[in-house]
Amino acid sequence: MSITPLMPVYPRCGVRPVRGENCHLISEDGRRFLDFASGIAVNALGHSHPGLIGAIQNQAATLMHVSNLYGSPQGEAIAQRLVDLTFADTVFFTNSGAEAVECAIKTARAYHQSAGNDQRYELITFSNAFHGRTMATISASNQEKMHKGFLPLLPGFRYVEFDDLEAAKAAIGPNTAGFLVEPIQGEGGIRIAGDAFLQGLRTLCDEHDLMLILDEVQSGVGRAGTLYAYEQYGIAPDIMATAKGIGGGFPVGACLATEKAARGMVAGTHGSTYGGNPFAMAAIGAVLDVIADEAFLADVRAKGERLRARIEQFIGNYPELFELVRGKGLFIGLKLKVEPRAFVAHMRDNHGLLTVSAGDNVVRVLPPLVIDDSHIDEFMEKLSAAAASYQPAESA
Repeated sequence: MSITPLMPVYPRCGVRPVRGENCHLISEDGRRFLDFASGIAVNALGHSHPGLIGAIQNQAATLMHVSNLYGSPQGEAIAQRLVDLTFADTVFFTNSGAEAVECAIKTARAYHQSAGNDQRYELITFSNAFHGRTMATISASNQEKMHKGFLPLLPGFRYVEFDDLEAAKAAIGPNTAGFLVEPIQGEGGIRIAGDAFLQGLRTLCDEHDLMLILDEVQSGVGRAGTLYAYEQYGIAPDIMATAKGIGGGFPVGACLATEKAARGMVAGTHGSTYGGNPFAMAAIGAVLDVIADEAFLADVRAKGERLRARIEQFIGNYPELFELVRGKGLFIGLKLKVEPRAFVAHMRDNHGLLTVSAGDNVVRVLPPLVIDDSHIDEFMEKLSAAAASYQPAESA
């Protein structure tokens, strides 16, 4: 056989982590890496956080899984915490961000079709978005690289330019069910929606009885400096997808909705075998115990400001390599003047620094939210050494 046991859909690098210690990863061969990728914004509490480990261990010893055919004291308690912390009235738990977005899409369609408006099924989505890898979520994204090999796409999505309110308004038609948007695009390059754009989408939804769906899979759970990024825009969505950091490394997500938005999600309309099981709920509870605290979130904002300021001051030394820094909280994008993947590999392989590339020539800087100033110092030392030794010809 020539195919690898793990289906070869990832171009995996040579780093093979086997252990994590706070904000560092240790590879199979003993190398130590500063982890400013966090599993792509997943390991919000870093590695080996005692509260998260303890919660998972205790739950594993008590009850790991039961069917959703039964009552769920654990799920009810965590759903209530999320309701109390957010705009939402109700929550459906999933296993991933893509499933959370799928549930959000179904919820928006069911909102209209439960009232007999079967023609209202189309969601307006935005350029350079990333919503997941299922058929519906790749269909919701306008990126050809995600479509290739999987055509035909599913109908029901219309693309317009990100952060262009007039284009969004012009796209509304008789089939429109709502908008699906990331307030801060992650894969798209840490592109931040303007206040007027998101506020304008909220107004359009109110005027036309549309659903505003926010994909906060990457921007949520403290990553942008508030529990969810929408809080910084002075609006609330009708439906929201969350995942990644909410489990701190455990695979879990959720679709949150208002009572009005969820009117079509009645018994028998949706389900999940594993979604919301006690194991996953223990992980969310441990994460919320730390992150859903205003003092902790204020510290995330302060650390983000310090880190961005230091990067901004530094990149002027290498004007041929770096262009700008953008982001909110510890959701930071370093825009290069060259394709970023080779530089990400150079930092990783030669300087023990883990980051992740994104669209628009951006390197995503996504440290655990529990970093301290020593980790910021270490990051800047490694970034400086990487920039000084980097030869752009390596990208050829």
